[in-house]
Amino acid sequence: MNTKYQYQQQKNVLITGASGGIGYEFAKFFADDGYHLVLVDKRGEKLVEIADEFQQQYNISVEIIAQDLSIPRAAEEIFSKLQQASIKIDVLVNNAGFGSYGFFHETDLSTELQMLQLNVVCLTHLTKLFLKDMVNQGSGKILNVASTAAFQPGPLMAVYFATKAYVLSFSEAIANELEGTGVTVTVLCPGATASGFHETSGMSKAKVADDWRLMDSETVAKIGYQGLMANKTVVIPGVKNKILATSAKFANRKLVTKIVRNMHETQK
Repeated sequence: MNTKYQYQQQKNVLITGASGGIGYEFAKFFADDGYHLVLVDKRGEKLVEIADEFQQQYNISVEIIAQDLSIPRAAEEIFSKLQQASIKIDVLVNNAGFGSYGFFHETDLSTELQMLQLNVVCLTHLTKLFLKDMVNQGSGKILNVASTAAFQPGPLMAVYFATKAYVLSFSEAIANELEGTGVTVTVLCPGATASGFHETSGMSKAKVADDWRLMDSETVAKIGYQGLMANKTVVIPGVKNKILATSAKFANRKLVTKIVRNMHETQK
């Protein structure tokens, strides 16, 4: 059976940010369930290693797309490549994202514009492109990765928290719109996770980055995967994170913002 035929006949999942962390763990769960994978990340060499590993271990097909998703044309290019290859996407996992750390008046604007492009615009664009086909065929799943950051403002990570609030609101809204279509939308809202995020965002010395506070990527991905397959709309991994997310809705918002500021400050 050739690869193209496999992609046409079997279920396929597209995962962004798949070269490590939660995205890589998602790929393992889908592969273990027999899905063929389309893995997207800007780290192409790492994707090649992962593809070789998964094809041998799981006996599935793995398509890799080395793409920087912070570039405005990225979503359209990915969609076009898959159309040309006749690869139909049954599940879309918008996992890619990054943050930046510091006072907004001191942080780099170009970095924040790239963050908005990746965390918000690309996620929205990919969802728009693949969702239409899912609705037309009467089946499909979308998993958007937000964060517990979505539930309150985040001093020292102002733009990142705002992007995740968008992802949560957007996902809940279209999940409602899609009721009865056969297509479901799930938004995963993990708390602090051991995934390399804190290092790349420059906040490795913040209190919230303490090892004891972090869930591991595999656990987060497993809970997200189970929630997706159970057609849940909002999935918050961990009892502590659920309590924090719920309490943020009812607590004094100014107080909650101060608490988040304290958690983001560096340890003395």
